[in-house]
Amino acid sequence: MRLGQEARRDGGSAGFFLKGSIMLVVACIAIYMVSQFFRNSINVIGPDLAREYDLDARSLSLVASIFFLSFAVVQIPLGMAIDRYGPKICLVVPALVTIAGTLMFAWARGYWELVIARAVIGVGCSSFLMAPLAIYADRFPPTRFGTLVGLHVGAGSLGAIGATAPLAWSAAAWGWRAAFLFVAVLTALLIVLILVFVREGEASRERRLAKTESLADLFRGVGAVSRIESFWPIFVMQLISYPAFGAIVALWSGPWLAQVYGVPLEPRGNMLLMLTVAQVVGLFVFGPADRWFRSYKIPCLIGATVCSAVLGLAALVPIPAGWVLAYLILLGFVFGFSPALTAHGKSLFPPHLIGRGLSIMNIAAIGGVYLQQWLTGQVMDLFDPQIVNGVRTYPPEAFRWVFGVLAIEILLGVLIYTRARDPHPDRYSN
Repeated sequence: MRLGQEARRDGGSAGFFLKGSIMLVVACIAIYMVSQFFRNSINVIGPDLAREYDLDARSLSLVASIFFLSFAVVQIPLGMAIDRYGPKICLVVPALVTIAGTLMFAWARGYWELVIARAVIGVGCSSFLMAPLAIYADRFPPTRFGTLVGLHVGAGSLGAIGATAPLAWSAAAWGWRAAFLFVAVLTALLIVLILVFVREGEASRERRLAKTESLADLFRGVGAVSRIESFWPIFVMQLISYPAFGAIVALWSGPWLAQVYGVPLEPRGNMLLMLTVAQVVGLFVFGPADRWFRSYKIPCLIGATVCSAVLGLAALVPIPAGWVLAYLILLGFVFGFSPALTAHGKSLFPPHLIGRGLSIMNIAAIGGVYLQQWLTGQVMDLFDPQIVNGVRTYPPEAFRWVFGVLAIEILLGVLIYTRARDPHPDRYSN
């Protein structure tokens, strides 16, 4: 019934609507891939930047992390803008900002120009998850939202793969600046795709045309989100779960493989690629899981509990070298439950608070990466490192403590999350 209604509203047949819906999702996923590329690109070109701009480790880390800081800072204004002006314009304008930041980065002449450019790119990429989710909430039935989140995040995460071997190859062939200029051109083409194929739902169009909320109302809506029943248990789970994976995949998995198991650079890169691919597979699998269980909580509780157990295993028992790859694949897969958690959070918010609600949830995910990396860094510093071939090397016990702390955090998050209500639309249907 809804399909027919949407088709008539768009002025075409059901078949045309289906084709239009596919292109809408493709456009949204493609722009999200750009964000994923920028999140991970410094890992590959970092040595080039350090050599060209004479950067030490602390300076290089700021170039990498400022993206996440600016990304998180603008989430609340972004959510207000989505609810006030609609998600489509909140895709197009930030995409233009992304292009500007990318050009600044490619043509940077000094260190602070790099930092400022990365901050601008972070602001630009800040909407490439939240705005599409708001569009999906407007355009598709609630029971499909989790599936769409899994599809969006899973397929969009392929952009992170583009920031590994493909970026290394293109940087070696043409230089890292040319690679970034190519991404700027690609982003411009994606803006055209968005303008042509992305259409807002009726609720979003009505909000954009009415513009009834004042600035004070928009700020009051942020407070209203925080007072919604079950918001905080889900927020805490979001603050702990994805950031725990972020701490592993972006910070400690490489040193763990190198310093504990002596895995060389190229095999280590391949193993980390498998870790990332496993998480992408997990995102696709867990995306529709709420429909299978007719529940948001059940797949999240299963995924988070298994995550805690898998992390705890590495904390309590040294993983045999022959099983390390299998362990990383399992770890990446079970951390794919985040789409179900995002769908659970979205289910709490009324239509006029969708943008602000999802953006505040995203603050937990992005800000949590900062917190987890800082906390686990403090844990590592409890152990005295040795300098081996000029590299600060930590004992295996340090990494086991990191796994253990993350396991305990997630277990505590599970206990808090059990208090959240489960308003799944299929929960009480026959």
